Amino acid sequence: MRDYLEIIHKRSKSVVDRAKAVVNSIKKNKERTIDRLFHDAHDAIVEKVDCLTCANCCKTISPIVTKLDIQRLASFLNVKEMKLIDAHFEQEKDGTYFFKIQPCVFLGEDNYCAVYQARPKACREYPHTNRVNMFQILNLTYKNSSYCPIVFDVLEMIANQKKI
Repeated sequence: MRDYLEIIHKRSKSVVDRAKAVVNSIKKNKERTIDRLFHDAHDAIVEKVDCLTCANCCKTISPIVTKLDIQRLASFLNVKEMKLIDAHFEQEKDGTYFFKIQPCVFLGEDNYCAVYQARPKACREYPHTNRVNMFQILNLTYKNSSYCPIVFDVLEMIANQKKI
């Protein structure tokens, strides 16, 4: 099995530019075609990658955390919402929250999530390569390809299928 993080971190500018070219090429397709391309590639790649060997998303990205996510986490941890917010989150102007520090405070040394059953929606849906209306998040997908081996490989698979 290849060392995905090493590959991602050692990518040359030309490879990064290629990922951007793939995303730009994908944008030219119809919305339904974009979803099909991503969903097919996602299904093929996800079964080959063990997220617990990586957990780079939890180590480097702070997901959007909603008030509902905080309520669910507070209930799961049996703490007051304000105590949880004060300890771990900062609030954006739009009312959403994000973790104050990375890696995530709930990530264990074994890469397991201590709050997996109550994790934020953004964490549940990551790496977002199998969602409906992928055309809406193509720029985010390109950005995530720098962090996540699944996203990186999904883009590569699409590029190879489309001969980009």
